[in-house]
Amino acid sequence: MVASETDTLGITEGLKVRRPPKRTQIVDYAFPAVTRLVRSPVFVIAPVRSGSTLLRMLLNSHSRIRAPHELHLRTIGVELTPGFSETSMEELGLDRVELEHVVWDRILHLELLRSGKEILVDKTPGNVFIWKRLKYVWPEARFIFMLRHPEGVISSLENRKDNTTTREALEATALKYFKPLEEARRALDGLAVRYEQLTAEPEQVTREVCAYLDVKWEPEMLQYGKHYQGQFVPNLGDRSDNIKSGRIQAARVFDDTDGLPPKLAKYATAWGYA
Repeated sequence: MVASETDTLGITEGLKVRRPPKRTQIVDYAFPAVTRLVRSPVFVIAPVRSGSTLLRMLLNSHSRIRAPHELHLRTIGVELTPGFSETSMEELGLDRVELEHVVWDRILHLELLRSGKEILVDKTPGNVFIWKRLKYVWPEARFIFMLRHPEGVISSLENRKDNTTTREALEATALKYFKPLEEARRALDGLAVRYEQLTAEPEQVTREVCAYLDVKWEPEMLQYGKHYQGQFVPNLGDRSDNIKSGRIQAARVFDDTDGLPPKLAKYATAWGYA
């Protein structure tokens, strides 16, 4: 039997070796990045229950900013058949990882086209787990770090409808997000926004965000309830009565570390709540 050209070149074996790990852990890339349609998207790096849905709706109420529901890019993947599509794409200088990046970029581009706006903001909490990859995919991406007192995050988790999870488990969930958030905050240039300040001084904070994004502030942003924000769908953002009210509600304020376990207290201190 005559060996195929692919077998002769050893491409099949090489592809098996290069098969990438789990999507959240990808840090090395076998193929160079292709040109992006969206050059400088904005990613909110935030834990769950941090007020990122409120920030999204305020930004989405701007005439130049499109901030859709959570996009969950890290769970949108591409599968290639070994020996066929895998080899075909390699000949084009692409692999599964870079094809995923192309799909992600196209999704953002479609949202901008449909909205007629210029700046795309994605606030998916899962972004904290892939911030390195997002920076690789979009070297000119901008980042907003959404901070909230750790007790505020955990209290919000506790107050969710039908919550039956123990306090210890909720703390573990929060810490799962806090660690990569802090790593991203220290490694990336970006703008930090505190949820408590956003609700107390929404004009000041949204002016700071607009300045960071290089757009003129618009007072209509504060009336987010007057703008269409999409349906309130499970797993795509906050669906509480507060957010549905269309009005900015005051946040519960915690301004110290009293009673917090040391693992949580260190983040409260790092974020200026001590």
